[in-house]
Amino acid sequence: MKPLALLLLGAALAFPHRLDEYLQAVIFTVAQGRVEAEMTLTPGVAVFPVLVREIDADGDGVLTAEEQRGYVQQILRDISLRVDGTQLLPEVKAATFPPVEEMKNGRGEIVITFAAGLPRGGARRKITFENHHHSRIAAYQVNALVPRDPAVRITAQKRNDNQSSYELDYEQAGVMPSYELDKIAAGFLLLSGITAFRHYLGRRKLLRKTMGNAMLRHAE
Repeated sequence: MKPLALLLLGAALAFPHRLDEYLQAVIFTVAQGRVEAEMTLTPGVAVFPVLVREIDADGDGVLTAEEQRGYVQQILRDISLRVDGTQLLPEVKAATFPPVEEMKNGRGEIVITFAAGLPRGGARRKITFENHHHSRIAAYQVNALVPRDPAVRITAQKRNDNQSSYELDYEQAGVMPSYELDKIAAGFLLLSGITAFRHYLGRRKLLRKTMGNAMLRHAE
């Protein structure tokens, strides 16, 4: 297996974060018809008290399964994922929480994996991701892995200054470009129109012939 650093596109994600920040790093994997992301959240020692009060609703120092699910759903409400402008509904595939003591010491990481199916599209596609979770204390990072699917090729990545907004452009082989589809559709409409017009002329010719024969019989 190749080291993760060799598979990342753009800047590396792993470097020390400040104690007063909530590091939120997201790594995307794209394949035909599907996008998956792994989100790693690491609270600094100074922001841990704020975070633990939010997750540990009863304050007993233990993050129950229900409390973990509630926090994951809150994160999903604070992010947005789109493809070609169409809103996607990510599904959580896995979520792991460290012991509270580890987070208190600045070593614990919350890891959430989510994925979404992609609607059919053209050869060139754009995935847009926005993250507004705890924006006042967050340090956002976003990147993508080189696709394992040989039919998919990432062509560009764009981020705003704090990486809360991210765009990923990619191409997929074996899918006809939209302008080619437009040509085929236009050709089909033209052929349909010609066929309908010929059918109309044929019926008109038959009607004139029928009326002519009727007139001849009447004259006799």
